Amino acid sequence: MKWRSKMAGFFIDFIIAAILIIGITATNGVILNGIGTKLFGGKRVLEFVHQSNRMQTDWKNVGGKKRSQK
Repeated sequence: MKWRSKMAGFFIDFIIAAILIIGITATNGVILNGIGTKLFGGKRVLEFVHQSNRMQTDWKNVGGKKRSQK
């Protein structure tokens, strides 16, 4: 019976460590991406956003509520 409690403890520790490692790694990625964009983005931070908005001007809206036909 003693080995079962050791195995349960091992798996609990393994899961906690995995969650912490994955969580810390993901958080670091998001934070460092934001810092890098602000520091090294310069004047071109929103270049791709603006280009996408320029391309999509005058596009027909899709979706939303349907109008009743009378």
